[in-house]
Amino acid sequence: MEKIVSEQTGHQLCETCGAETIEGGHLCRPFKSVAPYVCEYCGEETDDPRHMCYPQVEHLKYQCVHCGRLSAKSQALCHPKRLTGA
Repeated sequence: MEKIVSEQTGHQLCETCGAETIEGGHLCRPFKSVAPYVCEYCGEETDDPRHMCYPQVEHLKYQCVHCGRLSAKSQALCHPKRLTGA
């Protein structure tokens, strides 16, 4: 899969919904990180931008209306919608 980049800004574009982002983790189909990061919920080191752990599942509050991805934070989604009852 090849990264799609905006000619005007040089930022990554989501091939699913067209959203523009500097951080690949905010895309519907994000690319794996070059450098691993530590999950703020479980402390695991991972390079998977879609990492989902049990502690994080307990905090899920949003879903992207375009791709269905879930997140504890609205900023991590292209088009977030708050989940009912969350």
